[in-house]
Amino acid sequence: MRIVHAILSLDPAFGGSPMVVSRLASAQASLGHDVGVIAYSAESARERTSSALNTVPGWDKVTLHDVGPLKGVEGVLAPRVAQRIRSMRDLDIVHLHGAWSSSTLAGARAARRLGVAYVVCAHGMLDPWCLAQSALKKKIALGVAYRRVFNRAAFMHVLNRDERDLMAPLGLRMPTEIIPNGVFLEEFASLPPAGTFRASRPELGDAPYVLFLSRLHHKKGLDYLADAFAIVADSNERAHLVVAGPNGGARADFERRVEPIRERVHVVGPLYGEDKLAALADAACFCLPSRQEGFSIAVTEALACGLPAVVSEACHFPEVAESGAGEVVALEGAAIGAALIRVLSDADLRTSMGAAGKALVRERFNWPAIARRSIERYEAHAVRQGNAP
Repeated sequence: MRIVHAILSLDPAFGGSPMVVSRLASAQASLGHDVGVIAYSAESARERTSSALNTVPGWDKVTLHDVGPLKGVEGVLAPRVAQRIRSMRDLDIVHLHGAWSSSTLAGARAARRLGVAYVVCAHGMLDPWCLAQSALKKKIALGVAYRRVFNRAAFMHVLNRDERDLMAPLGLRMPTEIIPNGVFLEEFASLPPAGTFRASRPELGDAPYVLFLSRLHHKKGLDYLADAFAIVADSNERAHLVVAGPNGGARADFERRVEPIRERVHVVGPLYGEDKLAALADAACFCLPSRQEGFSIAVTEALACGLPAVVSEACHFPEVAESGAGEVVALEGAAIGAALIRVLSDADLRTSMGAAGKALVRERFNWPAIARRSIERYEAHAVRQGNAP
């Protein structure tokens, strides 16, 4: 099967979607399919992007179509994406990533011109919380162009049941298929030696720490995390908090909120590759109190490392609690803090949660199995059917 994915950027600083697309494409290619990825790039991010992609198992089997920097009217209209798709022959499926990207519009139009079916993955961007951000602009965009694009898709790729159900009020007519995110187990088979991250952060000493690993953005619930860790700090005199990730506009507010306990809170910036794995390996607990997630790669990676997780209900990851890998709690500082205290205070509980998390990822969220499901769904809905221009 010949597949092409289109995404705005593969830069890991853009969040989880670039990681998802690069790994799904690599897993599909490793099954023997002809897979390409179309993406914009920025000169300033090429080294970071290349470094991240080169660690993905099977990425060498994927063809990268770099359509240059995103800028000006050309970027808004995304003609380079459309041109690249139209230049391809014998395509079976076009898989578009992002609900509000100009490349999604351009890719859908190009696929229709070729008579090739396309799939859209919104990555959680059509749930009520996301739709409430810039609500008028999105309402207009949906009415003018995107509703038609979504309805003509072979199917909408959703990441979990919650995403599918939260989209229902939009009244979209295309089928939906649940294809989750995952990890390559081999990326977590050999973690850095215990103490590696601590050695780079001597201020931690041997204190147990909670790890937050995501963009420092309002959506990620850092205000709730600040409130929660203040409760933890009152209860546990040794616990620390490590906050890792690129600044998405919320760092200053978070640092203001934790000023009274700043000696126990460490904002370390973005971590990639071995540095990220080292931070996960040394942590006592992972916490993501998001206001909204599609399907968090950060949570999945923490579970793959055997790290207990405390996540908000808005992460839409009920399997964390169902499997015994952690706790899923209300988006409230008190609830998050209480859950962290329970996990930090019980070493046996952390061990059992860690083992449950590893088993959950191994059984349900590994990329080879997810790639096979994606191919089955392509074949069931869309291959070579397309849409008339």
